[in-house]
Amino acid sequence: MRITSKGQVTIPQDIRERYGLLPHTEVEFVVEGETVILCKANGENHRMRAWLDQARGSADIKMTTDEIMALTRGED
Repeated sequence: MRITSKGQVTIPQDIRERYGLLPHTEVEFVVEGETVILCKANGENHRMRAWLDQARGSADIKMTTDEIMALTRGED
């Protein structure tokens, strides 16, 4: 099996059927040492993780942990 110039590979039909990899199924790649594992993404968790990864480091207001805790607790 080869990866195309666009980075695509065909998952054999018997594997897709056995593991429920239907069209539009979200997947993720897990790296363990020199091994890459293709896994079904965990739906909401996958989308939330992607959003958090994108948002990480984008805040422009610097606050200490104590200031954030006071804000979330409604303390003055």
